[in-house]
Amino acid sequence: MPPSARLAFSCGLLGLFLTVLNQFSAQGLSEALNPAFSRSGVLAGVMAVGLMLVGLLWTQAQPPPRERVSLGGREGLELANELPEHLRQELAWGSTMLLTATPAAALVLVWDERVLLRRGLLAEEPFQEGPISARARSQQKLISLVNLNLYPGAGEFSYLPEGIPAVLLYPLGQRGWLVLGGWSVRCFSQSDERWIEGWGARVKTALEALGA
Repeated sequence: MPPSARLAFSCGLLGLFLTVLNQFSAQGLSEALNPAFSRSGVLAGVMAVGLMLVGLLWTQAQPPPRERVSLGGREGLELANELPEHLRQELAWGSTMLLTATPAAALVLVWDERVLLRRGLLAEEPFQEGPISARARSQQKLISLVNLNLYPGAGEFSYLPEGIPAVLLYPLGQRGWLVLGGWSVRCFSQSDERWIEGWGARVKTALEALGA
């Protein structure tokens, strides 16, 4: 719970406790309570509960960041040499933005069964198409695996660093994929998904323009 949400919740809880305590102590002193006093007690209780709800809603609106998983692999950049210079610059720029503006730890770009780009934490295993990649290509839509341990067949992502907790897989038409591995479970937001879809569509257009 963020500090501001914790403060609101604690104040509400304390206020509710003091209101209940005040009501019980007043009943012990007098059998007939003043109606105005009773109404003020109810209002104070409602305000205290409202503060507690604000704290809970604040936590949902600003969930605490999840801890990063300790991943193996060396950090680096592997970029196909035969690509034109303008496309190499595009891939270098886009991959830098994705690795800095999103919770991605690793990025892999595959086109015509060839790995054109690896960046971030690098694994030693080669790319191999699996059932999840094939499904993304057939459906032509992004697939988000928020917790890779919960998905059978997640072994097809062995070309990503071992123990990677989350994956975004975006198909580049029928000829390739753009794959991002995240630092923690449920780390990618809808904004991150829009990032990979937008840049992936741009890369697909550039690769198709090569006539390869």
